[in-house]
Amino acid sequence: MICEGVGTGVGIVNSDPTLERIARGNGLALCAAGSWTARFAPALEQMVADAEKLTGTRPNIFIDVSQVSKLDTFGAWLIERLRRSLNQGGVEGQIAGLSANYSSLVDEVRRVKAGPAIESTRVTITGMLDQIGRTMAGIGGTIVGLIDMLGAVLAASGRVLVHPRGFRLTSTVHHLEQVCWRAVPIVVLITFLIGCIISQQGIFHFRKFGADIFVVDMLGVLVLREIGVLLVAIMVAGRSGSAYTAELGSMKMREEIDALRTMGFDPIEVLILPRMLALVIALPILAFLGAIAALYGGGLVAWLYGGVDPEAFLLRLRDAISIDHFTVGIIKAPVMAAVIGIVACVEGLAVQGSAESLGQHTTSSVVKGIFFVIVMDGVFAIFFASIGM
Repeated sequence: MICEGVGTGVGIVNSDPTLERIARGNGLALCAAGSWTARFAPALEQMVADAEKLTGTRPNIFIDVSQVSKLDTFGAWLIERLRRSLNQGGVEGQIAGLSANYSSLVDEVRRVKAGPAIESTRVTITGMLDQIGRTMAGIGGTIVGLIDMLGAVLAASGRVLVHPRGFRLTSTVHHLEQVCWRAVPIVVLITFLIGCIISQQGIFHFRKFGADIFVVDMLGVLVLREIGVLLVAIMVAGRSGSAYTAELGSMKMREEIDALRTMGFDPIEVLILPRMLALVIALPILAFLGAIAALYGGGLVAWLYGGVDPEAFLLRLRDAISIDHFTVGIIKAPVMAAVIGIVACVEGLAVQGSAESLGQHTTSSVVKGIFFVIVMDGVFAIFFASIGM
């Protein structure tokens, strides 16, 4: 062997590892010895890193492992990493002196693919177009999935109307309690604070023009038409939409949905329809309570901070708003609830058999739900403006 008699010697199982350099004419021998195991990971990493810097110094570099007393997967990978690093640097790196006991281990490590080459990370027009195409295909797949779920829910609703005995009232009431009743405190609190903030900021800026009272107009229109229902829908998407996705995803992982199909039950009717109906009922109620809380908070700040008496606030509010403003907000609520429910159920049924997949789809459910809620709000804004509401 090239490094015979060099190193710590064979047979000392727990000996410290070494990697010595011996010049051989135009070549160089890297003589590995001792115990190349994970126990000595820091020292081995440093030795291999120093040896990798020899790239280009000699035309031939041999890695002699004949004096290695013990080798595990970690040590085998470091030796193979050193060989690959030398080869990439234009040096012919070879492993010599490999014993029969460790040859299969090194061969197995050698089958592991190397990391991506530097060229693969370069941005090219083809790569950009490919990424754009994949993104558009993903968006298209998402829209098709949502439409498919909407059709399945409508079909299940039709079957329930034809056969009312199939409607699961108990499940619907349970989900209505979870989505609506238990969400009232947080919704009222957040909308109350938002109403306070809008009123305070409005008074602060309107006061410059001596128009403090106009904060009532701004507060009434914003809360009833836009901010109230939009803010509540975003909170419901983050609270209830994520819960729906997590529940359905857990059932999918435990194969409970497949078990329902095996027993002859339609998962859409049993699991999704009660959740959808509860959400469609709950969101208008929460939007109404949120609007009242926001107006109350705004009126309180207008009284304490802006000096607007409660009686004057109510009189101005009555003149500033109409039933159309309230109608616009209430019409938006069930549509946004349906969008949130469909997105949450689609993402829940798309969960695979791992906890990582469950987390990814739960996050995706919240993000997509909020995105589509804002998009629908913009569509409604254009529609109601076009018909004069």
